[in-house]
Amino acid sequence: MGEPITGTAAGVPYTALPPSTETNALVVSWHMMDAPRTNAAFAAALPLNDVAAWRVHFGLPFCGARMDNGTMDAALERAKADSVLGYFALFIRLAVEEFPAALADVRKQLSIGDGLLFALGGSLGAAIALQNLTKVSFAGAAIVNGLIRVRAGVSLAEDIWGTPYQWTEESAAAADELDFIARAAELAETPLLVVSGEEDHPVLRADAAQLVEKLPNAELATIPGLAHPLADEPGMEPAPQLPVAKKVDERLTQWFAQYV
Repeated sequence: MGEPITGTAAGVPYTALPPSTETNALVVSWHMMDAPRTNAAFAAALPLNDVAAWRVHFGLPFCGARMDNGTMDAALERAKADSVLGYFALFIRLAVEEFPAALADVRKQLSIGDGLLFALGGSLGAAIALQNLTKVSFAGAAIVNGLIRVRAGVSLAEDIWGTPYQWTEESAAAADELDFIARAAELAETPLLVVSGEEDHPVLRADAAQLVEKLPNAELATIPGLAHPLADEPGMEPAPQLPVAKKVDERLTQWFAQYV
């Protein structure tokens, strides 16, 4: 396998893994906010080395190379101040808005032709992938321990901070817009693998099962022993692949191989 390629496409940092054979097929991904929480760390956790496609892992806003003052503190403060408008909805909107230009630029930089396009997202990155599925044509997609409803993320944030979220009309509307169970019809045409850790947060596991029930082209893959993260803390730098992440990697590889 070729060495990872790091770069910036239309202002978006990325880690690209070249395929072992010549191809224009491309898997794009968005990482988690838990470990692995950068594009480089996510690429190491889920390299998909046996998928006959380029894998380009994009960095999220305010993460990795785009952190404020080299830490995640500012992102965490945003989550604490307003988990919907200052965190979930904001990150998803910015990442979706910057994707078309980043995709075009990374294709140009790496000489990747206009081949089959696939999406992958973990946790918050899954919501970005799902939102992009409603806007861009993909040949297939997969999410891992995905944020499928922002309201589920809010309930987890309430548990973390120990205080109830103060809903407003604006935040309620934003959360409703990012409820992909309610919007399942918009995802129905894309083959989707929903990977759910057996030890993930119960609310996320329930959402995963419910989304698959609503989609004709979706499949649920439950991974024994998988909690929410895919890597050990701090999850900022590439690290050796954990055995449980290898299980996820193998299942994703099997899925994408059907369509590449």
